Amino acid sequence: MNDHQVRFALPGLGDGDRARFWRARRHHGLEGLTATFRRHRYVPHMHETYAIGVILAGCETYDLRGERRYAQAGELCFVNPGEVHDGEPLGDGYSCRMSYPAAALLAEITSDARGGRPVATPYFAATNVRDPAAFEAFVAAHRRLEEDPEPLAGDEAMVRAYALILARHGGEAPPDQARPAGGAVDRVREYLDEQYAEPIELATLAEIAGLTRHHLIRLFKRRTGLTPHAYLTDCRVRAARRRLVAGETPAEVAVACGFFDQSHLTRAFKARTGISPGAFRAG
Repeated sequence: MNDHQVRFALPGLGDGDRARFWRARRHHGLEGLTATFRRHRYVPHMHETYAIGVILAGCETYDLRGERRYAQAGELCFVNPGEVHDGEPLGDGYSCRMSYPAAALLAEITSDARGGRPVATPYFAATNVRDPAAFEAFVAAHRRLEEDPEPLAGDEAMVRAYALILARHGGEAPPDQARPAGGAVDRVREYLDEQYAEPIELATLAEIAGLTRHHLIRLFKRRTGLTPHAYLTDCRVRAARRRLVAGETPAEVAVACGFFDQSHLTRAFKARTGISPGAFRAG
């Protein structure tokens, strides 16, 4: 057992998947997940927020930026907003603590650390790193936010942890990350973002793009990392998250977001978040 496992009294990997979810609305809707996954596999998807977390035990493997990655016990992991990734257990599985901070929250913390100066949106060039001090700070903050009823203690720990992580591992996005607006794929994305609740045919998207259906699928996947249908499902899940946070029931959300029924919503939602819509709403 390594030092991190001893220090944080980490439980062993059990026979099944386990997950706990929490939300701190006061921090731009910051969300957190504590989980052990032995079988659960994330489908390719993207987040509007960052994904920042730690692997407590085992190993998670995932595709990100065109490469196969391996995040192991004791490592911090980073995914920037809009980056397509998946995830699955390697071997006996893994335990993790994950957080999903909004870009506005990290920008505020970075600006505060620099005396209030305006800053660019933070970007993490590394996907996983070994940094014991930042690891310890993150786990302590995550536990505080999840378990401590006193908000001030969690707030202080969170700011310290994110400030340390940003100072050591954050930066500015390289020029090739900023893609020009417009073009066939952008027109299709805008349409899907707006019309996600409606039945959508590939022929309609091809007409919007001015491309053949086959060419659109290939170009869209190359540009976004997802097929048009996978991107549409992501749009629907993101909309579902917003409605669940607002208090709507999973059954209401399924109808409003274009899913066939509540079971369809649950499958798509869990494949991208690791938890059910009901658990997310309860958080």
